[in-house]
Amino acid sequence: MKFTTAKKAVALTGAVAMLVSVAACGSDSGKSSQPAQDSDVKEITVWAWEPTLTQVAKDFEKETGIKVDLKNVGTNTKEYTQLDNAIEAGSGAPDVAQVEYYAIPQYAIKGNLLDVTDKTSGYKDFYTPGPWASVQFAGKVYGLPMDSGPMAFFYNKEVFDKAGVDAEQIKTWDQYYDAAKKIHALGDNYYITGDSGDAGFFDSMTWLAGAKPFQTSSDGSEVTVNLTEDKGVKTFTDFWQKLLDEGLLDTKTAGWSEDWFKSMVDGTTASLFTGAWMPANLANSAADGAGKWRVTQMPTADGSTTNSENGGSSLAVLASTKKADAAYQFIEYANHGAGVATRVAGGAFPADKASLEKDSFKNATTVKNADGQDVDYFGGQKYNEVLAQAAENVSSDFQFLPFEVKARTIFGDYFGKSYTGDQKLSDGVAAWQKALQDYGKDQGFTVK
Repeated sequence: MKFTTAKKAVALTGAVAMLVSVAACGSDSGKSSQPAQDSDVKEITVWAWEPTLTQVAKDFEKETGIKVDLKNVGTNTKEYTQLDNAIEAGSGAPDVAQVEYYAIPQYAIKGNLLDVTDKTSGYKDFYTPGPWASVQFAGKVYGLPMDSGPMAFFYNKEVFDKAGVDAEQIKTWDQYYDAAKKIHALGDNYYITGDSGDAGFFDSMTWLAGAKPFQTSSDGSEVTVNLTEDKGVKTFTDFWQKLLDEGLLDTKTAGWSEDWFKSMVDGTTASLFTGAWMPANLANSAADGAGKWRVTQMPTADGSTTNSENGGSSLAVLASTKKADAAYQFIEYANHGAGVATRVAGGAFPADKASLEKDSFKNATTVKNADGQDVDYFGGQKYNEVLAQAAENVSSDFQFLPFEVKARTIFGDYFGKSYTGDQKLSDGVAAWQKALQDYGKDQGFTVK
């Protein structure tokens, strides 16, 4: 996902997708010899873009006396590029970095992240299943979850009512397709949603369809890339291709652009399939849509209640740090201690069970915007109650590639024409698969 302002950074702790069920893998590839540790640490460096960490860092310093040099060096891939450069140079890397769930395997398998398994006994019961599984690789824990992004169906009730569609009754993708036709009948510029090509969305939707196209062997040496023959991938692409062929999706308006948010206000984009971190983004960037929008559970191919994730991040300690104890103390405070409540109050969607179960969270009917104002964005709906249920429905059997950052970077190169009508989605799937297989081989993996 792409973000243009700091306000959107909440979502990226939100973007896009998680590695789950990796506990079945077993590998020692993440081990690395630790450098000598400094004593009496006075300051640590943290690279992160999530805005709620600003207050957490101040509170942590007051409690511990350790200053946090919090730097936003760029969101997602921009940060990873700088992180890669610092790791390769052997200097300049932070003590702690925000690492999205999909990127954890890539850094863990190279030994760039500190194994914190021995510090996290019993934490499985603290976090919801998806986020907890997502910080693991090869049976080891490489960070603590910041938040989660269970998928949800956000919709403009005014537009759906005008089209004669009850979004709450949409349980299957066939029903969603029927709704898409009714929405588009309101006018040529009305669409049930838009998609100009997004790798994170593609992963989330294929995950929702039960896809398992990527697998990594227990020793981390073998990678399976099987997109073209995966039934779940085909289920989603066949469904989405039908909407593309009939002109029922807006493929021209770029996601996260000013025009995209404007379309949510005027109703020409009538709904979104996205992560549970979206409310704050709507309240900030589509403020005039307040009162019109609602949220419900995701429809699925067969009408089942399963769900997937879209986005979510961890805080991880870099293996190269000489301040490992202080660095871990910070991520413990931010993601397992007092910082959790601070971050949830600031708009982060919880990764822990206790926050999701609090009455104050579930009963919320307003969204706090960047100015600290409470906005009745969802017309009095207890929206977090819906989102908490969405989190419970997430399946935990999807894996990302151990080079997922690269995979997402090149996604548009192979799928771009699928959204302009110059090729089918299946052609993009085949081309992306070959590119991923070739890249994996170049990186030294045995690719199946």
